[in-house]
Amino acid sequence: MTPCGRCIWVLGVLLCLFLSGLCSVTLSLNGKWSLSNSNGSVWLPAEVPGCVHSALQQQGYIQDPYFRFNDVSYRWIAFDNWTYTTTFPGSTQLRAKQKVLLVFDGVDTIASIWLNGMVVGETDNMFRRYDFPVGDLLKDGENVLKVSLMSPVVYASERRKAHSAYRVPPECPPDVQKGECHVNFIRKEQSSFSWDWGPSFPTMGLWKGVHLEAFDVLKLIQVSSVSLHNFSLSQWRVQVELLVDAVQTTNGQIMLSIPELDSEQMFQTQFLPGKTKNSFSLHINTSSQVKLWWPNGHGDQPFYHLTVRGFQNGVLLLKAESKVYFRTVELVQEPIGGSPGLSFYFRINGKAIFLKGSNWIPAHSFQDQVPPAVLKNLLQSAVDASMNALRVWGGGVYEEDIFYSICDEMGIMVWQDFMFACAMYPTEDDFIQTVREEVIQQVWRLKSHPSIIVWSGNNENEAALATDWFGIPVSQRPTYLKDYVMLYVNNIRAIVQEEDQSRPFLVSSPTNGAESEQEGWVAANPYDPHYGDTHFYSYTLDCWDWRTFPRTRFASEYGFQSWPSFSTLQPVSVQEDWSYNSNFTSHRQHHEDGNQQMLLQAALHFHLPNSTEPLKRFTDTLYITQVMQAQCVKTQTEFYRRSRSEIIGGEGSTMGALYWQLNDVWQAPSWSSIEFGGKWKMLHYFAQNFFAAVLPVGFEDDDALVIYAISDLSHQLALRAVVSVYSWSDLDPVCTLKSDLLPVPGGSAVAILKRPIAALLAGCGRCTRLSCLLAFHLEGSGGQLGPTNHHFLCSPRDAQGLQRPNITAVVQQEKSGYSVTLHSASVAPFVWLDVGNLPGRFSSNGFLMLTRNRTVSFTAWRNTSVAELSRSLTITSLRDVY
Repeated sequence: MTPCGRCIWVLGVLLCLFLSGLCSVTLSLNGKWSLSNSNGSVWLPAEVPGCVHSALQQQGYIQDPYFRFNDVSYRWIAFDNWTYTTTFPGSTQLRAKQKVLLVFDGVDTIASIWLNGMVVGETDNMFRRYDFPVGDLLKDGENVLKVSLMSPVVYASERRKAHSAYRVPPECPPDVQKGECHVNFIRKEQSSFSWDWGPSFPTMGLWKGVHLEAFDVLKLIQVSSVSLHNFSLSQWRVQVELLVDAVQTTNGQIMLSIPELDSEQMFQTQFLPGKTKNSFSLHINTSSQVKLWWPNGHGDQPFYHLTVRGFQNGVLLLKAESKVYFRTVELVQEPIGGSPGLSFYFRINGKAIFLKGSNWIPAHSFQDQVPPAVLKNLLQSAVDASMNALRVWGGGVYEEDIFYSICDEMGIMVWQDFMFACAMYPTEDDFIQTVREEVIQQVWRLKSHPSIIVWSGNNENEAALATDWFGIPVSQRPTYLKDYVMLYVNNIRAIVQEEDQSRPFLVSSPTNGAESEQEGWVAANPYDPHYGDTHFYSYTLDCWDWRTFPRTRFASEYGFQSWPSFSTLQPVSVQEDWSYNSNFTSHRQHHEDGNQQMLLQAALHFHLPNSTEPLKRFTDTLYITQVMQAQCVKTQTEFYRRSRSEIIGGEGSTMGALYWQLNDVWQAPSWSSIEFGGKWKMLHYFAQNFFAAVLPVGFEDDDALVIYAISDLSHQLALRAVVSVYSWSDLDPVCTLKSDLLPVPGGSAVAILKRPIAALLAGCGRCTRLSCLLAFHLEGSGGQLGPTNHHFLCSPRDAQGLQRPNITAVVQQEKSGYSVTLHSASVAPFVWLDVGNLPGRFSSNGFLMLTRNRTVSFTAWRNTSVAELSRSLTITSLRDVY
């Protein structure tokens, strides 16, 4: 046994049911193991769960893998083979059990398992739970367990060479990503071989827990509970499934109960030898009032307690408790009046919901370095920006149970991809079989979560095939179509439809949905805005022009890059890196021409930073990329939100806006709105407003100002638009106008003001497009509803009268945190408050300051003081960078 303080049975979590000699024993093998490479030149302690990179860093063999160019410097790690070793004591009690299983909750990825010198099994899939019978191999005294891991890069290459009949593209990632090849040949986190926002760290390790399970009769492996509603009878039932491993045929009774709903049923059952799934339906007492689970912003997220007990001849065999939530979800694809194609939207509990949110990628290259607090902070940040949905993207990992539990509690709907992305995949029998087991296990594990509202088979693979990303000759196309249908339709879709009737399944994203199915699962144009969901990116067209965006049914990916703050980059860089043209900034950019694209887009509307002081010019440039990103995504999201209630030119009825992407995997430029470490970019502060439940959106159409009132509320409002015209050179409004009160139904977008710009400015006396700007908000009978928005009549680079605002700040301590009171001498766009590496966030940031004084709050994520906050605070506005 390794000297890790893992006491023989105490930390092993001994679990016994002292009933008629029935006793289940679980011995955890987590903790300190030893780790060595193939030639024995490296030998060190390693934590399990964990990975090789983390162990090497913790023991000082390598620096922070994220530091400077270490992603390339440490390539050797992934090319070596590594072995984890531990010892544990056998015992007479353990060996006396009828069945003893060695269980791995997650192995990354290609491994041979050895116990006391004998091979007990192999693994080839990061996303599967494995168990192996080891009762005959256990010894009294010390047992030696070894897990020998093969290089995932070498394995993927060998599998590619063995697949000689035809290529399975892409062979390798673009050079700019500095990644490894053939990731589609290994069932592992696809982005671990590199992506356009992340580094190449092909991990190896025991990324989830390891334990022994010993029992005489049976072992309960998994409980799932899914609520189903019979609309015709207005009755709920809970489908409960028990995955059980039984030693022999066992007859018994299962008691299911939800006391809060006065519902309980007893079932006679039989558990057959080996692993079996037993399904039961608990009908909910019709006299009980069921409280429904609702997405964030539409209601609460109540749950009930389900108790499962199993008996044999009155003796308790098993017991489990879990949460049950009640909600229905429908994906509505039906004809729309005045438009070709079909609708595409989600109804939750019978209510059409506009999905507002983002896309989720892995929170770290090394999953063992993602504690629950990090997940909680990121998901809380999503909720605090008025989001109600996240798409768990198909190139990462199926997230931990706690991720989905937090989403359940916070009302975050999850669009859950299966882990296939931007590639074709092989369809050999062994590959299909491991995928089938992966899908079955993940659906069993996750389907109890009401937050998951849709399964999706892959990311962008339909589009890749349809629009020929990989240069596949026409004569070979049928082979790839056959493989596509075999993998995603005949296998993944078939499994999901058998295992989970409670939510819809889509084969891909983007997809034309029902229309793609009609076209043989791969549509001629999966980006057709008349169907399904779309992904749309354009970095050269002017992002302030809403006409450049597709008026799609559902926008599941769109976005623009920005750089993170200097405080995020500083710990992984040195002074020579702090230039926009340095080797470091080039190395960190994994999207072709990304650094240039950001500046070109920013230069359309802003003066680029021109300080002669190198560090200031660098930090100002980081700032201007965040301004650009925030304003671009704001414009696009507002376009999608105002398109929900109208069809124009056959397009519209948009019911979802999920921008790419929420979070970052390392300190680098990306499309994220939250930096690695949790710091909010300007975009995330903007999202607080552009995802608000009640929102005014202003834009120009044929030289007229049009303002829409958007409401996600359930009830009708009477609203008017209040527009104030400001001079760039003066903090007092030049004039204000109000529209008439108009009805705005719940869940709609309504145009409530249309005014020619020339007439509006003429009525203000001394304004031109270059000298003035607009601010506007919505008012009801009780005053302002929703945030104040703005519309620039010209590019800020052309603004006449814009001055340096010379903003000063006073920091004070309040009961709930800290306040920062700002004083400005003039109009100040994009006011950015930064406190360096002091973790926390402001109540508002990146805002347009149109008043002399404004107070925002700051919530610190660690202990701080007025003095430290004041010392750390820097204030930047647009006019300060040129």
